[in-house]
Amino acid sequence: MFQKSKSVARKITGVIVCSSTALALSVSNVWAGDNQVNFALTDIPGRWFDTGSSVAGSRSIAIAAPGVRVNFSGNSNTVHTRSSLIYPTGAAGMPFNTEPKKGGDSLTLTTPGLYVFTCSIHPYMFGAVIVDDPATTGLDLGSSLSLINGITVPSSSDLATRLLRTFFIATNPANWQDYAKNTPWHITYPNVDVRVDIGVVNLPAVLNARYGNDINLSALQNPAIPAVGEIWAATQFEMTAGKEKPGTVSAIDGNSWQVTRKVALPSIKMNNPHNMWTDRDQNVIYVTQWFDKKLTVYDRKTGALIRNVSVGEAPAHVMTLTDTDRLHITNNGDTRTDSVMELSPLATQVLRRVDIGRGNAHAHWMSHDGKTMVTPNVLSGDTTQYNFKTNSIDAILPVSGQFSHPLATGMMPDASKYYVANLLDSTITAVDMVTHTVIKHINLIEHYNPVSGAISGPVGALPIQTPVSPDGKNMVTANTLTGTITIVDTRPNLATTDEVVAMLPCDPGCHGVQYGAKKGGGYYAYVTSKFSNRMLIVDPDPNGDGDPSDAKIAGKVGLFAASSTAKDDTITANPGMGGQGILPIPLVYNGWVQNLPAAWRNQLTAAQQDPIK
Repeated sequence: MFQKSKSVARKITGVIVCSSTALALSVSNVWAGDNQVNFALTDIPGRWFDTGSSVAGSRSIAIAAPGVRVNFSGNSNTVHTRSSLIYPTGAAGMPFNTEPKKGGDSLTLTTPGLYVFTCSIHPYMFGAVIVDDPATTGLDLGSSLSLINGITVPSSSDLATRLLRTFFIATNPANWQDYAKNTPWHITYPNVDVRVDIGVVNLPAVLNARYGNDINLSALQNPAIPAVGEIWAATQFEMTAGKEKPGTVSAIDGNSWQVTRKVALPSIKMNNPHNMWTDRDQNVIYVTQWFDKKLTVYDRKTGALIRNVSVGEAPAHVMTLTDTDRLHITNNGDTRTDSVMELSPLATQVLRRVDIGRGNAHAHWMSHDGKTMVTPNVLSGDTTQYNFKTNSIDAILPVSGQFSHPLATGMMPDASKYYVANLLDSTITAVDMVTHTVIKHINLIEHYNPVSGAISGPVGALPIQTPVSPDGKNMVTANTLTGTITIVDTRPNLATTDEVVAMLPCDPGCHGVQYGAKKGGGYYAYVTSKFSNRMLIVDPDPNGDGDPSDAKIAGKVGLFAASSTAKDDTITANPGMGGQGILPIPLVYNGWVQNLPAAWRNQLTAAQQDPIK
C-alpha cells in the first residue's frame, strides 16, 4: 500500500511519493518540486482527464500537497467544461465550474481532501486530485464530501465510496466488464490507506467488502422471441487501427442476435459516435460525433459513407420530424440559444438554427405530429418546449436545482406529457404538455440511504436515457451510478401512474435505451452500458397485460465482433465497449411507424403499426 513518508521519496509501483510538505504524485514528470498537476482533456476512452502517468491503471488521478496548482489544457476536438463534481465540504474556491471551452484553465487547491472534476457536457469524463496533509496518516479524502448539486455526505458513506468505485471503473478500461472473455470481472484499485470521517481505512479493502470483486459474469443468452429488424448500438469506446479517435457503430441482427457489421469510418476519423436516427425509408443512419462537430450519414446496408456535415460543438442527439423528415441535432457544447440545428432530409443542407432559448441541449424528443420538440437544457437546469407550427417557444420550465443536470427526455405517444431525466438529482420530472406545468418529480433514490447504502425498493441513481414505450404504457430508464434499470408505469389515471414499479440489474455505466418491435407483438427495450460490451434486452410487459411491474431481462447479447462480422477497420482495443446511443430498425414510435415503407410495416402486427389507435 502507499504509505506517506515525511523524510524520504520512494517509488512504489511507478508512483513517486515525495517527502515533507512537497508530498505529491508525479504525473508525466510534472512533479519537480513545484506542486503542480497537469490534466490534458482528451477524446480517448478512460483517460479523458489525462495526467500522462498511470496509477493502478488510471491516468486520471494525482496526489499533491495543499497549495497545488491544477492546470487543465485542451487536447480534444470539441469543447469541455471543468466542473468540480466532488470536493471536500467547505473547501476554498469550490464549487469550480467553467463555461464550455477548448482553452486552458487553472486553479489552486488548498483544503485537504478529494476533488473529482468532470465535464458537464460529457459527464463521465473524470479527473481526481487528492490534496493530502503531510501531518496526517493516510491520504486525506476529507471528513465529508459535497457534490456540485449540493448533496453532502460523510466520506465513509456508501454514496462516497460508490462514486469512488465508479471513478476507478470509468478511468481504467481494464476495469470494464468484458463479456468476450471467460474470466471474472476484476477491478483494480490503488492499494492506499485513506483518511475518512471514521479514521484511516484501506481503500480497496472497503470497496471490495461493500461491492465485491472478481465477480463471475453471467452467460450471454439470446431472447427466446426474435425482434423485428435490427438494432444499431453506438459502441463509442471501441478503438480501431485506422484512426486515433475512438468509436464504431455496431449492427445486431434481431433474429440471430449476432453482430453483423461494425462501422468505424476511418476515412473521416469518426470521433465518439454517440446517438443515431434514420430517415423515413430506413435506408441511412444519422450518427452524431459527440466529441467533434459533425453529423455523419452512412448507408445502413453497406456501411458506406454518404456525407459528413458540420453542425456545431459536441452534437449529441439527432431525430427527424415525422411530417417533413427534416433532421434536428442538439449541439450539446454550444452555449448559444439557437443551439439546435435543422437540416433537410438526408442531411443534404443545413437549413437553420432553431432558437430554444437556452444552450447546451442534449437528448431531445419530437412529437408524433411533427409539432413539438422538447429539450433538456443541461447547464441551465431547465427544459424547453418548442412549437414548429408557430416557430416559437411554448414554455421553458425549471426541472429542479441549477445543477440538476437535465440530460434526456421521453414523450408520451400522444404528446400529452413528457419526462426529463435529471442526472445529478437522480429524479425524473413529468411535464404536462398542454398546460406547460410540472406535474410530478419522480425520486429515483427515494428508497436509497446514501450513508448506509441500504436499499428498500427500486433505485436508480444518475439516470440517463428514458424513452416512453410506443404504446405509452411504460418508461425504461438507464441509471449509470447504480447500474440499474428502472421501469415507470406511464399508463394514465392509475394509482401507479408515474411510479417506479420495477428495477432490473444493468452493467457499469448503464446509459442507452430505445424501444423496438418484438416479433409477433409487443416491444423490447434495448439497454447498453458505457463500461461493458453487452446489450440487455428488456421485455417490459412479458405477459401482455399492459402492467410493467413484471418487466424482465429477456436476453443478454455481446456487442463485440465475431469472425463473420463485416468491418471497415481492424478493431484494436475496447472491443464492443462504450454502449450509448441505440437505434432499432424499423422505427416503431407513434408518428414514425405510420410512415414506414410497406416492406417494414408488413412485419409488424396491427397494434404495432398504430400503437395508440
